[in-house]
Amino acid sequence: MDPEVSATRLTVQDAVHMLSSSEDGDCIFSTLGSLKRYLGETENPALPEEQEEFVRIHFSTFLRCLVGKLSPDWLELLPDGQLEELWASFFLEGPADQAFLVLMESIEGAASPSFRLMKMAQLLARFLSAGRMAAVMEGQCRQQRGPAFPLLQETLLTKVVGLPDRLGNRLQQENLAAFFPQNYFPLLGEEVLRVLQVVVDSLRGGLDCSVSFLSQVLGKACVHGRQKEVLGVLVPRLTALTQGNCLWQRVCWRLVEHVPDRALEAVLKGLVEATPGPDVLSRLLGNLVTKSKKAQFVMTRKLLFLQYSCTTPMLQSLLGYLAMDSQRRPLLVQVLKELLEVWGSSSAIRHAPLVQQCYISKAVLVCLVHLGEAELRGSRDELLASLMEGVKSRLDSSLPAVRRLGMIVAEVASARIHPEGPPLKFQYEEDELTREMLALATPRPTADGPSEAGPSVAVVSGETPDRETVDGSGPQAGPEGIDSELDSDDEFVPYDMSGDGEWRSSKAPAYVRDCVEALTTSEDWERWEAALRALEGLVFRSPAATREVSVELAKVLLHLEEKTAVTGFEGLRQRALVAVTVTDPARVAEYLTTQFYALNYSLRQRMDILDVLTLAAQELSRPKRLGKAPQRASPEPGSQPCGVMAPAWRAVVEERIRRQTRRFSKGSVGQAPAASTNEFNSVAGYFFFPLLQHFDRPLVTFDLLGDDQLVLGRLAHTLGALMYLAVNTTVAMPMGKALLEFVWALRFHGDTVPAERLLADLPDELLEARSWLADVTEKDPDEDCRLLAVKALLLLEKLRDKLLPLASP
Repeated sequence: MDPEVSATRLTVQDAVHMLSSSEDGDCIFSTLGSLKRYLGETENPALPEEQEEFVRIHFSTFLRCLVGKLSPDWLELLPDGQLEELWASFFLEGPADQAFLVLMESIEGAASPSFRLMKMAQLLARFLSAGRMAAVMEGQCRQQRGPAFPLLQETLLTKVVGLPDRLGNRLQQENLAAFFPQNYFPLLGEEVLRVLQVVVDSLRGGLDCSVSFLSQVLGKACVHGRQKEVLGVLVPRLTALTQGNCLWQRVCWRLVEHVPDRALEAVLKGLVEATPGPDVLSRLLGNLVTKSKKAQFVMTRKLLFLQYSCTTPMLQSLLGYLAMDSQRRPLLVQVLKELLEVWGSSSAIRHAPLVQQCYISKAVLVCLVHLGEAELRGSRDELLASLMEGVKSRLDSSLPAVRRLGMIVAEVASARIHPEGPPLKFQYEEDELTREMLALATPRPTADGPSEAGPSVAVVSGETPDRETVDGSGPQAGPEGIDSELDSDDEFVPYDMSGDGEWRSSKAPAYVRDCVEALTTSEDWERWEAALRALEGLVFRSPAATREVSVELAKVLLHLEEKTAVTGFEGLRQRALVAVTVTDPARVAEYLTTQFYALNYSLRQRMDILDVLTLAAQELSRPKRLGKAPQRASPEPGSQPCGVMAPAWRAVVEERIRRQTRRFSKGSVGQAPAASTNEFNSVAGYFFFPLLQHFDRPLVTFDLLGDDQLVLGRLAHTLGALMYLAVNTTVAMPMGKALLEFVWALRFHGDTVPAERLLADLPDELLEARSWLADVTEKDPDEDCRLLAVKALLLLEKLRDKLLPLASP
């Protein structure tokens, strides 16, 4: 056994034993001072071999012993805090990685709250303020002579980045300001810079270093959402350090290249956001997109197509970065092709939000600015095809903003992609977004990078916002006053405008969701009215889209108030609500019947619910409903008028054939109606039974059996109508039983309105109903049916004298 190694071990064991048993402050102070020689901090340091053994084998064990002795009484063994300073010096001057791990271990294992916990937290704060976190990371960056320890690096990485969360969980309300995320992560960024400076100095001195651990720290911090805190410190300093310094640029390239793939997206997005321009981004990333498939996917696909949170300066930095090197410019051409393909997709125009469409349009304009004519010429046909398809789809859109995007991009792209051809010119209203996009289309000279200066793009914007015209290469209008005699309109015949309707600037929405948005949030009364008028037709035309928002739409219509004078407002609202109920009967009927007994509804709204349920049930029970419903909807936009007149020639031909055909015998002229399913059968229960559940439970503002007998009468009428519409269905029997029980409960009601409403149509058939009930009473095998029939007979006998006079007038 090596005597020197044995001596070190014996010395440490004696010191640990003395610390565990002695209460003499001077002895403890002397023992701790003797161990400082193994850290090389005294005038008589230990031999290098002894120091290496102490650090490699005994240091962590000794620190845990110091943590175990920490108590108020132990620190007061010597006055003026002498023992505490000597105790803390081992953590602040020894190997930083081991000291940091022991500190975190002791904080996570200490009882909360306690003296030891707070002392260790304060010591960790001193550890950070003394710059020891840089020493932790620097130790992992220096080239190791022995094999690497992945488990140690992973443990350090987790605790370095997760320090604020761990300390916050342990200290709770007693947390220190140094551990707040907004304070810790900028400090971590400064420590990373210090380590990078050490790496650069070591490389200049001919020593090998690795930035892999720094890359992992940067990636994990960005994944935790701390890009702004860390990169806000790193990027400004690195911008200055990489200016004209190739060594710093290479170190930055390696720093980003070694970021794990799972964290690369967060790092790249943070760098694009933090860098002031494409030249700085190019110095920090180099040709990363040509070396890493993950980086290429993030920079050319995900940030452009799958996300649209980047600001305009971020777009300019990202696409400018691709344009600043000849190896990256082919990627920019490919990006432009894909951008125009998405921009021209009719499906994307219909379904993508307007914000994303603006984002894609801005990206197209920035790409066109950076690409030269020679690069565009090679893909001219493909680019023009996507452009023209997109322009057509956008000009056909009902949204002015979508059309305006098509006009701006078409003007700029046509002039850049095909400068020899006639330029496209449109007239559109200028707003802040339009001016921003036109500014993006203006080429800006760059100090470096091989981007080719393209021809300037002349964009003409009209002053009249309502005219949207395309002018290929027509002559310009002459000055006012020339050939003024040609402007005379004396020879023109007045146009007959007697049949013209009122012109409305707001077009009707084309989708059900647009109607919901217009009815709930729009302050444009014309758009609000147009949405209300178009809603019924849209509901019947788009049943699938209606079912997605049926309950929400029913809620909007039920609470809709007339904000402006709309002719036939109540009818429009009722028909739309009926259409929604017919389209999705189960869910909407369940919602309406629930709201009938809810609080904070007026009597008018409750009676509206009953009317809608009756009308919807009538529509559902009508034969051949599916074949006739679309006729109620308004025609689709852009439908050809010839479609309406198509059956005229067929009727003429059939009439001629009928007149010229001789028949020897004539059978039935009319065709027998085709059998069809009663669609009310499967949903009748949703309409009927919930209305009977709470009629005898008074609310604060609604009492059916009290003062609100008018609504009770309407309820009785609705229940009778629903029962009639459900005749010959499987649910008719339970509905009949429930209805008879409801009427029996009202037999002693003081007001005659409910009974009159329910039985107003019965006097002419009263005798027939009475005989049928008598037959049921005598012959029906079901005891419940016989009991209900007896009750009904008694009720009819009691009301006969009241009902027969009602029918006589």
